[in-house]
Amino acid sequence: MQQDKHPDYHQVVFRDRAAGYAFLTGSTATSKETIEWDDGETYPVVDVEISSESHPFYTGKARTVDTEGRIAQFERRYGGAGQGSGGAG
Repeated sequence: MQQDKHPDYHQVVFRDRAAGYAFLTGSTATSKETIEWDDGETYPVVDVEISSESHPFYTGKARTVDTEGRIAQFERRYGGAGQGSGGAG
């Protein structure tokens, strides 16, 4: 492996302020801010807008799509099933 070609890989804390959640992981991300972690060490901290703790898909607060309403709306707009050119003749 050639030297000075790859970014520095180190431990970084990613913090989701909206959910009050933070986790420590390896990353090449950098930050001037630091935080003291549970192990007593100081790590760079990167604030993120969304994480698994605040994302609607992972929290179970995801929107459900009203497919029946969409089908009914489509049929009202373009006609019901069975109407059309009729296929090959």
